[in-house]
Amino acid sequence: MKARVTVMLKEGVLDPQGEAVRHALGALGFDGVEGVRQGKVIELDLAEGTTEERVREMCERLLANTVIESYRIES
Repeated sequence: MKARVTVMLKEGVLDPQGEAVRHALGALGFDGVEGVRQGKVIELDLAEGTTEERVREMCERLLANTVIESYRIES
């Protein structure tokens, strides 16, 4: 079984990496980009029978800083 976890900064949390990407895109001539949010994608190869609840526990304990980040699990 595979699971994909997408981790993003929560709304309202400053994203300096996203802002740097937005600025760089403008410098390269890509006008019209008003905002960029940068996150991470984690792909997990899981043993058969691993539950989504177990993946959620992985996110809560290690994969996401739930104070400033949110996450989405896709299987």
